[in-house]
Amino acid sequence: MQDKIKDLVTGSIAVKELVLKTETGNIEKAANAIIASLESGGKLLVFGNGGSAADSQHIAAELVGRFRKERKALAAIALSTNSSSVTAIANDYGYDVVFARQVEALAKPGDVALGISTSGNSKNVIEGLRKAKGIGCRAIGLIGGDGGKMKKECEIAIVVSSKDTPRVQEAHIMIGHIICELIEDGMTK
Repeated sequence: MQDKIKDLVTGSIAVKELVLKTETGNIEKAANAIIASLESGGKLLVFGNGGSAADSQHIAAELVGRFRKERKALAAIALSTNSSSVTAIANDYGYDVVFARQVEALAKPGDVALGISTSGNSKNVIEGLRKAKGIGCRAIGLIGGDGGKMKKECEIAIVVSSKDTPRVQEAHIMIGHIICELIEDGMTK
């Protein structure tokens, strides 16, 4: 069992080392885009399914509450948290538009939409990003694998190049934490 544990930890480290080699520039661009939006009165809309929905909630909570520093609350909304909206939209319009419909209601030009998908092929995340771009929001993707269909919908795509979903999710929350820290640093100079 200890060998299995060592293999899993080693696999997680390898994926994070790949992020370090390939994605630091995109992580910086994403943080700067969110900082610029927040400084101009905009907000961050974050969304995904399953574990990515949990990551969305986690990232939004770190910004609305605090991450490391005492500071004013920052405008961030996880679109998976209102179960009445999600289920009503899914029932009335279909699950593919549960995020797009909320983006349509809540986003304004200059906001940032952060879509999270371990495969890069979640249709409702893709539709949410498309809607955001149509409104004039900046579209950022936190993606796994090769970026899937979602990559082309993103102005900034942070791609964790692994098809191992748990390892991608571990890297995604690490990246989310890095972005939160960069935002705090940028907003509390």
